[in-house]
This record gives sequence, structure tokens and C-alpha cells, in this order.
Amino acid sequence: MASLKELCTGPSTFMGVPWATEIGNAHAAVLGIPFDVGTHAFRVGARQGPASIREQSRLMRHWNPEFADFPVAEKLGLIDVGDVKLVPSKTHHAFAQIEAAVGAIVDGGAVPITMGADGSVSLPVIRAVGKRHPGMAVVHIDSHTDSALPPGPDEHNAGTQFHYAAVEELVDSTLSWHIGIRGTVFRPGGFTHTEELGYNIITMSQLMARGIPAVMKDLREKLEGKPVYLCLDMDAFDPSCAPGVCAPSWGGLAAREGIDMFRRLHGLDIVAVDVNTVSPPHDVNGMAAFLAANMMFEGMMLVAARRFAGEVRQFQLAG
Repeated sequence: MASLKELCTGPSTFMGVPWATEIGNAHAAVLGIPFDVGTHAFRVGARQGPASIREQSRLMRHWNPEFADFPVAEKLGLIDVGDVKLVPSKTHHAFAQIEAAVGAIVDGGAVPITMGADGSVSLPVIRAVGKRHPGMAVVHIDSHTDSALPPGPDEHNAGTQFHYAAVEELVDSTLSWHIGIRGTVFRPGGFTHTEELGYNIITMSQLMARGIPAVMKDLREKLEGKPVYLCLDMDAFDPSCAPGVCAPSWGGLAAREGIDMFRRLHGLDIVAVDVNTVSPPHDVNGMAAFLAANMMFEGMMLVAARRFAGEVRQFQLAG
């Protein structure tokens, strides 16, 4: 008689990869972070992001012949370690839990591929990864710099994470970029503090004027040989293709442009992939969650490009 293991499915995982609690030989591990600080005036819901991304990831296929004609997840030994145990809005406890979980992944020799949650979770992820990769640079694709001066000592929200990353010297801010910045903010001097911290800013207008190929080529040349933390806030995309995000802003990236930006980072030493701010209660037919799953897959391909360089087909990109 067949066993229950043979008859029943296990936990729902990203793209159906194995669920595991030990890193083993995995080169990369997916981690869900079901957290938001709970301070947004009317868009609280990012805590549900990981579940929605996993659901939509069932639409993803395992081969991409344009890049690598092998099952990327299988080649990486990709595992899904589940969600961090935490309570949304219990910020300091949650941050400690997130940092510990990500640290265990990195110490196990795997690249963390995290999915959230609001942007605040980037700080504990950066704390874990940055301590293990000194001199780490950040490529942060977003509509906001998320490097605002905190309202008070040791206070956190979804717009202060990169302030703390710089002040705690977890990243090399002079080699870090906030790309695609645009739209309205709540107070004046939106770029002043970011630049005082040493970060570089490329607005959406500048990105479009210079062109994605030129901007990403410049980044690749500057970041070659450096550990790179790749962070994507899903509101970098226009709400027309990613409506379910925490802080939507019109005039953002098209899906094709976002994918192109990731692919032009091919060859860099990506030490973490952080995709966040999917808010399922505000999504439309899972559009933002599905695009987030796709971007996580693109991040996986960048990791595979580095770890299995001889088996990965070089991109043939125009421009």
C-alpha cells in the first residue's frame, strides 16, 4: 500500500522546489519574510507577500533557453526553507529572527533569495549578508531611495533601511546605487540625506535618458569583483504591470525593462537577491506576485551564471 508521502503533496514551495530545513549542498535558498511594520496609513498587506509569490510561482517554468538550457533551480540545488517565524509589526524581534535565518543560509554556503514583505526587511537581510561579505555594494532598483533619516533613535519604517545600512557600515555606500527613483514623497530634501550617506542616485528620468544598456554597463564595470546585494522593490515597476505594491508610483519600469536590467548584471558576484513589497490585498489577479516570482527566477539565473560560468550561455543583448 502506498504511503502518505507518496499519496500527498508537501508544503507549497517556490516553483515546487524541495522544502528543507538544512542547507546541505544547496547553492541558493528561498526564504519568505511575512512582515510589515504596520505603519502605512492604508496599504498594510505586504506580510502576505511570500504566500502570494509562492502561489504565482507555479506559473514559472524551469528552463530558459535564451540564457541556460538546463533547469536552473535544479542546477542550483535550490531549496525553499519556508518563512521566518515572526509577528508582523513586532519590529525588533522580527529583525533578529530575519537576520538569524539569513545568516544560517549564508553560513551554509548558499545565496539567500528572499521575498517579502515591505522594504524594511532589507535591513536585517543586509545585516546578515553584509557582515559576511565586507565591502558589499548595493544595487537597489526602486521608486524610492529608502534611506530617509529615521524619525527617532532606533526607529524603523519601510523607508529607513538604507540609512541604517550605511550608518552601520554594512555596505560600501560610495559603490551603491539607487536606480529608478521617481515620484512624490512626504517631505522636502528627498535626495539630500541619501547623498550625504554616500549613495549614488539614478532617477527614472536619468535612466531613460542615458538608456538601460549604458547605465547597467557602467554599473557592471564599477562593481566587477565586488560582492553585490541585489535589491528590487516591486514599486520600481509601473502600477500597470505591478499594481499590488505598498507604495505605487506612476511612470515606472515596464516588465520587459526590469528583466533587461537584471540580465545586464550578468557576471557580477550576486551574494543576495532581495525582492520585496508585494501587497496581495492590493494586487490584481496576482500580477505583482507573478512578476516578483519571475524576477526571483532572473536573480537565480544571475547566481547560476556566476557559479556555473562554463555552462551558462552568454546573453546576446542589444545595445
